[in-house]
Formats: sequence, C-alpha cells, structure tokens
Amino acid sequence: MKTFYIIFSIALGSLFIGCDDDLDLANPNSITSDVYWADADQAQAGINAAYNSLLIDGYYMRMTPILTDGRADDLTADTPWVDLQQISNFTALPTSAPIQWMWDAYYQQVLRVNQVIENVPDIEMDEDLKERVLGQAYFLRGLAYFNLKINFDRVPLVITVPDNTEEYNAPTATSEAIWTQIIDDFTAAQEMLPVSYNDVSGPDAGTVGRATKGAATGFLGKTYLYTENWSAAAAEFQKIIEGPINIYSLVSDYQDNFGPFNENNSESLFEVQFASADEVGGTVYNYGGEPSASWKQVSSVGHTYAMDGYGYSDFLPSHFVYNTYNEERTVNDSIDSRLLVTIASYEPEANSVGVYTNPEWPHALDALYPRKYTHDGFGFSTESQGSVELSEINYRLMRYADVLLMYAEALNELGQTSQAYDYIQQVRDRANLPDLSEIMPGMSQEEMRDQLAHERLLEFSLEGIRFHDIRRWGWLSDPEKLERLRANDPEFISFSPGREYLPIPQRDLDINPNLEPNSAN
Repeated sequence: MKTFYIIFSIALGSLFIGCDDDLDLANPNSITSDVYWADADQAQAGINAAYNSLLIDGYYMRMTPILTDGRADDLTADTPWVDLQQISNFTALPTSAPIQWMWDAYYQQVLRVNQVIENVPDIEMDEDLKERVLGQAYFLRGLAYFNLKINFDRVPLVITVPDNTEEYNAPTATSEAIWTQIIDDFTAAQEMLPVSYNDVSGPDAGTVGRATKGAATGFLGKTYLYTENWSAAAAEFQKIIEGPINIYSLVSDYQDNFGPFNENNSESLFEVQFASADEVGGTVYNYGGEPSASWKQVSSVGHTYAMDGYGYSDFLPSHFVYNTYNEERTVNDSIDSRLLVTIASYEPEANSVGVYTNPEWPHALDALYPRKYTHDGFGFSTESQGSVELSEINYRLMRYADVLLMYAEALNELGQTSQAYDYIQQVRDRANLPDLSEIMPGMSQEEMRDQLAHERLLEFSLEGIRFHDIRRWGWLSDPEKLERLRANDPEFISFSPGREYLPIPQRDLDINPNLEPNSAN
C-alpha cells in the first residue's frame, strides 16, 4: 500500500516572501501553526505533509527527473516547450517556470520539515514515535538540500521557521555550510530511523514508503561521495552491503525497478509513492499550490517520456547511449537486457518489436523512445489510462545497484581498485555480462574510473543520475571530456562554464535582497 501521503496544509505562507502586517490574515479553511502541534496525530500529519512535497510538479512528479535527464548525454529534448529545450541545451533563463517550480518545491519541503523539527519535540507523545517522526524530518530536509545543492549550488540555508522579515530573507550560504548541514541531517536521520516499519508499534507500523535507516545511510554515503570523502562514503556503503543494514538485494528482473507491479522491493532504499485515483482517490492534479484532500497522487514522468501516439514524447534517447548498450554482448551472445527496459527500439533479434499491446512496431525502424518509467512492456494498451499524466509508477531515488557501484567507486578512489571488481560484477551478473576481471583484468585507477562511468551509464540511464555524475566527475571543465559529451549529444555544444547548474530564479532574486545569483545567472 502507498496511501500515507496525507494532504495537510499549515498556513505559514511562502518561505522567502517578506512579512507584511497588512496582509497577515487568517485563512478560515486552514489550521494555523500557533494552534497546531498539540498531539501525536498532528505530529504524524505534519510529517506526512512534508512527504507530500515530493509529489508536486517541481519535485518528483515531473520536473526534477526530466530536467536532470534532459541535461545528460543519454537524452535529448524533442519538445515544443521552450523551457525544456533551453534547460536541456544549457541556455535556461532565470525566469524559467519549471526552474521556479523546482526551487519552490524544495523549499516548501524545507519549510514543512522545519516546522516538524521545531514543534514535535515539545509534544507529549510516545517517545519512539516522536523519534521516528523527527528522523523522517531530518531525512527529508537532507534530501531537499541535497537537491538544492546539486541543482543550484549556491542557496540559502534555512533550518528554523522564519518569523520576521530578516529571517525570511535568508542569505546565500557557503558551499561548506550546505554540505555540512546535509551530512548532519542524514546522520541524525540514520540514528533515529528504524531499519523497517514492520518492527515498530504505533500508527506508522507496517507502512512502506517512509524513510528508513537504510535510506538515510545510502544518502549519507552518496553525500560523502559527492564531496569526495571516499573513506567516509565507503564506510556508509559497507553498512548496507555487509551489515548491520544488509537487508537489500538486487531483484532478478531489472524491469521490476521501473514498473507498477513490484514496487518497494528488495532493491529499493527509497522511492516516492505515486498511486492511481482508484488506489487513493483524488480529482485534482497534484501539480502544486494549496494542497487539498481532493489532490491526486499521480506522476507525469511516464506521459512526458512516452512515445509518439502514447504520450508527449518530450525527450528521446541519444544514439550514443543506444550504441553503448550494443557495445558488449551477454555471455549468451545476446543484447544487454537493460537496453530493452530503458529504450523502446526495433529489436527483432531480441523479439522486441511491439509497443504497449500493439504487436507491431509503429515508427521508423531507427526511431528511439524512452521506455523506462512508462507503461510500455507491462501489458497496458495506453500510457495514462486513455487520459494524460496519470502514472501510478513510483519513482525510485536510490537502488541497491547504486550502492554497489558507488562503493566500487569509493574503493577505486582509495586505491583499492582490485577490490572494486566484485561489486561491479554483481550488477553485471544480473545483465548476464561477462566477468569484468577476466575480460579487463588489472585496470589502473584511471581506467577503472572510465569503466565505472560506463557501468553507471548503462545501469542508471534515464534515472536522474547521469548528469550529476558528469558534473561531479569534472567532465564539464575537462576539454577532452567536454568534446566527447558534445559528440554524444549536440546539446552540449551550447554549454558554457557556469552552466553546470540551473540559474537561481529571478523572482526570488527580486524578492530577497540577501540572495546572490549563481554562475548560471
């Protein structure tokens, strides 16, 4: 079940809009913060409201996944929406509405979790439940700031609920301060969260989709990886792989990670819970704005990616990534099965020519379309139940496969290249690929870096990971690597230094005198 994202509103206004006594009016339809936070039920509803932010358009409903994929070299824009074109080719303006939606979604979540962190400690309630509520709040704040840091770089750091104009107009924080806060939040979450909700008592007992100790540990390790603290990253990933949190495993069928039928499985450390109206109700799309009980809980990713005739087809896989999938055959001399899950293409050799329930290939024989996170391949005749943007497929934020490959990367950077092979091979084995230690033995550290980039591309294509890998590896400032990216995807031709981040929204620069532009403004 995935029904706990209860819609709940606390009327405090926008995080960075200045205060004005003349506009300080009570909303008769909302409970205000000065009378809220009285009991355990309200604490639980408050943390549920923070999860709700994950569902809106700027976050994982659509923009965060597609605008990250669109900036990488495995996906190219094929859309009439100018904002999506410009973001994909690194010419986005600070007035872009989708960029504003992303910024607003992240800070909406920050505002909501700050209220939980500030108010829940004083509530008289079961102490174990209180600790779990607070642990989830720290995890979600860490996640919000992680997204702000990797997408915008220079952002305000707000960790208390603002109550005056000066606090609303928070200044831009240093990079060190932001990373430190993210680490502190994920560390606190790791200490406070359970391994599973199956072993707790209370209103959250048995629920799925909530942050766990494994999720916090995975993202803490990822944060250390992004800041190149290799030993700390390895230590966190080791907790997941070897214990004491070694409850995860690769599912046998790669496709199960991207469809509606095997969600919250053994490979998933954390995923955003989407659902159809039949499952949770709702009549109003959950794009954003003032939430209500009539909101749907649907994703737009599938319809955005779905091929012509089934969805918007706003992005297309690059021929570079398609060709890369075909570079290496399996031990049975077959196509890498991940290709068939990730990309819809005409593959008669693999008996893969139909789309949805159509047994025939309806496009040009060399056409490529995204398949991952669509309903193609799962026995459906349409993408959105005959409508638009009605996907119930959960969005996976971290899989155990990522933990394995990040651990291998950390080991390589620590000079333990020979030990990295085993963890890479676990991922390759599922794809039925040859033993890397036999076909490419004795790689140097630099050779292993290139191989890990190759392995991560094929395992995580179209999962909102590739672009951030490219950026953190320094490829955008390396002339040789940048030329390779331009050959892979011509959208990189218009890339210029500083454009590795999205611009700070102009509206917020106009409102907040203490907010500084970043390199993309």
